[in-house]
Amino acid sequence: MYKLFIKPLLFKFNPEKAHHLVFALIGIFLSNPIGRAISRLIFNYSHSKLEKKLFGLTFKNPIGLAAGLDKDAKAFDELGALGFGFIEIGTLTPKAQSGNDKPRLFRLPNDHALINRMGFNNEGVDAAVLKLKKKKTNIIIGGNIGKNKITPNELATQDYEYCFNALFDVVDYFVVNVSSPNTPNLRELQDKQPLTDLLNHLQNINNKKQKRKPILLKIAPDLTNSQLDDIIDIVRLTRIDGIVATNTTIAREPLSYSKAEIEAIGMGGLSGKPLTKRSTEVIKYLKTHSNNSFPIIGVGGIHSPKDAIEKIQAGADLIQLYTGFIYEGPSLIKQINKALVKL
Repeated sequence: MYKLFIKPLLFKFNPEKAHHLVFALIGIFLSNPIGRAISRLIFNYSHSKLEKKLFGLTFKNPIGLAAGLDKDAKAFDELGALGFGFIEIGTLTPKAQSGNDKPRLFRLPNDHALINRMGFNNEGVDAAVLKLKKKKTNIIIGGNIGKNKITPNELATQDYEYCFNALFDVVDYFVVNVSSPNTPNLRELQDKQPLTDLLNHLQNINNKKQKRKPILLKIAPDLTNSQLDDIIDIVRLTRIDGIVATNTTIAREPLSYSKAEIEAIGMGGLSGKPLTKRSTEVIKYLKTHSNNSFPIIGVGGIHSPKDAIEKIQAGADLIQLYTGFIYEGPSLIKQINKALVKL
C-alpha cells in the first residue's frame, strides 16, 4: 500500500514538506493505543533468532532507524510501533539552530537516493530531553550528538559534553557525529588527534557516572584505508564501544543523472542505493582489519533484505535504515526480519 498509494502522494510534495507531513500522519495514527496496535499487527515480526545482545543492551531485532529522521525526538514511540528494534534520535546540538538555507533536501528517484545539506537543524538538546522524559514504550533509544555551527572546532568538545550530560539519563547509547558533510569544518574532527581527544574526554565523563553508557562513533564513507586504520586505532586507544558505518558521502558516483543536474543541486551528503557498496566495503574493512574487536552498526543503502544480509555478512552487528525506509516503506523492516530468521 505504501509504494502504490502513500509514496506517490508524498513524492508530489517538496521533500522537506513531505517529511513534516509524514510526522503529522504518524502523530494522528500512531499516537493512540489503537493505532499502535494496528501498526504492530501489520508491521511487527518477532522471533527469538532476531534478538541481539550488544553493549549490555538487548535488542528485540537488529534493525534500527538511523539518525536524521526523528531529529528532535518527536515520534520515537510511534516509529517503534513500525517494527524497529531501536531508534536513533538527533543529531542534536546544545543550542537550537535552523540549519542551512532551503531548499536543502533533494530526491534522486532514478537512483533511489537523497542528497541533503540540512546542517544539524534541531530544536536543541534540552527540548529533546523533555520529550524523551515522556517516553511511553521500552524502545531502545540512541542519542546522536554534534556541535553547533557557530562553535569553532577548538571548542567543539564543550558542545559534545553538554549534549552527553543532558541526554545521559534518557537515552540508552550515544553516537558521536563528526562525519556530517553539512556543518563547515566538522569532518576535520575526524583527524586522529582531535578525535582521540574528544572521545577520551567523553569516556572520562562516562566512566565517572554510576553506570556508564555505550559510546559509538559515526564515520564517513569517504575515509581512505589509512584513515580507517586510524579509526581502528582510535577505538582501541579510547575504548569506545563501537562504530556506526557510515554517514552520507560527498561523492557523486555512481548516479544516473547528468553532471549539470547534480551540480544544480549543489553541496550535500548523498544517501541511498549509490552508497550501498561503499558502506559495505567500510564495514568489511573495519571488521577484518580490527580482527572483529568491536561492534559495528551498518547503515547506508539498505533497500532490500539482500542489502541487509550483505551488511551483516560483511560484519555489521546491527543495521539502520533511513533512505531505504523512505523509498521502500515500513514493510521493509518486516521483510528484512523474516529474511534474517531464514539465514
